[in-house]
Amino acid sequence: MSLTLKTLQLKARYQVYTLLAGNNLSKMHGEGYDFSELREYQIGDDVRKINWTITAKLGHPYIKELHANRELSIVVAAMMDGSLYFGKDNVKQHTITEIATILGYSAQHNNDLFTGFCFHNDKHRVTPPTKQLYHIENFSKTLFEQETLHTALDYAKAIQTLSTHIHKRSLLFIIGDFLEPVDLSLLAQKHEVIAIIVRHREEERPKKLGEAILDNPKNRQSRHTDFGTGTIQHYLARLKAHDEAMQMHFMQHNIRHTKIYTDEEPVEKLLRLFV
Repeated sequence: MSLTLKTLQLKARYQVYTLLAGNNLSKMHGEGYDFSELREYQIGDDVRKINWTITAKLGHPYIKELHANRELSIVVAAMMDGSLYFGKDNVKQHTITEIATILGYSAQHNNDLFTGFCFHNDKHRVTPPTKQLYHIENFSKTLFEQETLHTALDYAKAIQTLSTHIHKRSLLFIIGDFLEPVDLSLLAQKHEVIAIIVRHREEERPKKLGEAILDNPKNRQSRHTDFGTGTIQHYLARLKAHDEAMQMHFMQHNIRHTKIYTDEEPVEKLLRLFV
């Protein structure tokens, strides 16, 4: 195992056992997952708990009361392809690895089941449900060492794979740069989904390059262009429209999300989700 990966894992473990102490993942879901009882809706209740089938039959709004599981199922899915190959030292991929490692250590520290998925190209690798550090660190190693240059991920296939393979209701973290449209509605119907967007700041604030040859990191195609003010404005307009549509998608399906830039400490953003 490389020294760089070892350093990343030691840092993540230290943060979990110090900064995240007392802020466990179970606090991220409010109502729990197991069915408890039905009762009439009261002013102030979360309308998302309304059971519309019973409401229609009885003519009054009823909600489902749930109680918390003692053991959470934590699933971390990393979406990895050539778009991560941006910036020096493959920093986007390293940031995704650090986030996944923090979540894995936190799950193990709280005695929750951890499952890891690494989606790459048209394949995936999965760490079966575990509470063992050995398997969590192997998952971390897989993400850190995964070759991403000149690969393109089939997001629809990845989402379908998650839907098929995760049988127990879970707290599901999807980690990626979300530069491609991703439909998480199917997963949000069954699981509590949290999207973690990893970006390099220059992806959102690109610099002028003038006449340049741009290589597509997802394939071997190159394009000669004048990367000046006009090109940048066009790119930013498309990125803004894409991100706004993504935000709307998250809102429609009650998907919480956070954005972490590669020059930030991931744990600081994760802490805001845990408390």
